[in-house]
Amino acid sequence: MDQDLKLEAVVIPVSDVDRAKEFYLGLGWRLDADFPFDNGFRVVQLTPPGSPCSVQFGTDITSAAPGSAEGLYLIVSDAEKARAELVARGADASEVFHPGSPGAQFRADEGDRLAGPADDRASYSTFVTFTDPDGNRWLLQEVTTRLPGRVDPTETSYADVADLAAALRRAAAAHGEHEARNGGEYDENWPDWYAEYMGAELAGTELPT
Repeated sequence: MDQDLKLEAVVIPVSDVDRAKEFYLGLGWRLDADFPFDNGFRVVQLTPPGSPCSVQFGTDITSAAPGSAEGLYLIVSDAEKARAELVARGADASEVFHPGSPGAQFRADEGDRLAGPADDRASYSTFVTFTDPDGNRWLLQEVTTRLPGRVDPTETSYADVADLAAALRRAAAAHGEHEARNGGEYDENWPDWYAEYMGAELAGTELPT
């Protein structure tokens, strides 16, 4: 096709719009819109930090049963840190796990989920799950190195100033660990290190240490 097809919003079914809005705002998601109309239609849109894709919910927006959305992916670079932040913000998140058999990350019974990160911290293989108040199920997947062809490694743009600021904070924290590993000496080339880290994080390639 000549035209790009960019997935920018996914609809999730909820029973109580205000409750769902409060929940996702509590997770630190950005509120993009809340538009009520005279005929009862209402659409709310929020965006997870750093995500190019948003979620929408509201009234008269979908016929799907509330809580029926499953396997909604959120990609993170560190599943344990992401889980800790979710819990701190009030989400009932699972422990970090890896599948004991293919597809176990999608099965709610947790019968074949093995505790802890995947062996050798293999990319795409470590998960955390949580649900919203209606039971819509989210899946955090740790991706540190992407498969070839998944993304354009030269893409280094951010959705807005808040996303850029969050990326800078993550780079600053990682750079602090980098300096500590190197004797605590001040790194005069920190702008280059930041740029490398932020570019690798966006592209899903190996992060610098």
